[in-house]
Amino acid sequence: MRIGIDLGGTKIEVVALEEGGQVIFRHRIPTPRDDYDKTLRAIASLVEAAEQATGRQGSVGIGIPGTLSPYTQRVKNANSVWLNGQAIDKDLTALLRRPVRIANDANCLAVSEATDGAAAGAQTVFAVIIGTGCGAGLAFNGRAHAGGNGIAGEWGHNPLPWQDEDEQRHAREVPCYCGKPGCIETFVSGTGFTGDYSRLGGPRSTGAEIMQRVAAGDALAGLALSRYELRLAKSLAQVINILDPDVVVLGGGMSNVDRLYDTIPPLIKRWTFGGECETPVRKAVHGDSSGVRGAAWLWPD
Repeated sequence: MRIGIDLGGTKIEVVALEEGGQVIFRHRIPTPRDDYDKTLRAIASLVEAAEQATGRQGSVGIGIPGTLSPYTQRVKNANSVWLNGQAIDKDLTALLRRPVRIANDANCLAVSEATDGAAAGAQTVFAVIIGTGCGAGLAFNGRAHAGGNGIAGEWGHNPLPWQDEDEQRHAREVPCYCGKPGCIETFVSGTGFTGDYSRLGGPRSTGAEIMQRVAAGDALAGLALSRYELRLAKSLAQVINILDPDVVVLGGGMSNVDRLYDTIPPLIKRWTFGGECETPVRKAVHGDSSGVRGAAWLWPD
């Protein structure tokens, strides 16, 4: 049995998987925000609950909203800031009295979809989370790839490529929380989408509300979505020019905009070297559960 934990900013979820990937237990609890010790105990309680419910012991994999530094062996780049600087793998290994494996949550998405999802069996998978923020992860042959600095796939904190004048102005006016201007995250996250709609003159709205207006034929909402699609396509084309993955998988709230899977692939061709690109762009099969499943699959056969 494999146990996966998805450590999010607002909730912690656990799943237990059979060898074939069937979910035999699932539960979630609120995250004890700003309290590292309580977060550790919450994770341990979920592992215990999974094992009590199934009557079996399992391996434990954990997806976190950051990464482990290969130099300090401590968490860095976590937007759940109380995790930063902590040796979470060592602390949980001691608490659970067994080894644990930890990966960035976007890498867990890539592993999940490469194992039994939208990219099952693909050699190189680039998986994107486009929600409140924007991140990405890599899986090679079904294994998470963190890189020598632990930041492989940190696509959202590169500048939007091929910026036009309007995008250059946006880059100056809307700095990313990381402190650098023009980050992809500020354009193609869900927050970037709703912010751009407001800058075009639309009322303050959620992404779902804007999409309802798109469906109703609202011109301003349609313009905001078209601009979003072009920016996402440029950003993915840059990855394809460098990595040329076998499959691109989209997760997070914006991945539920179904028309993206028709509009994005032809737009990508405009920006790939040579103009040829048949890389499939697919929606994550396991949806919001993909990250926690990927954490369980950090322990392969």
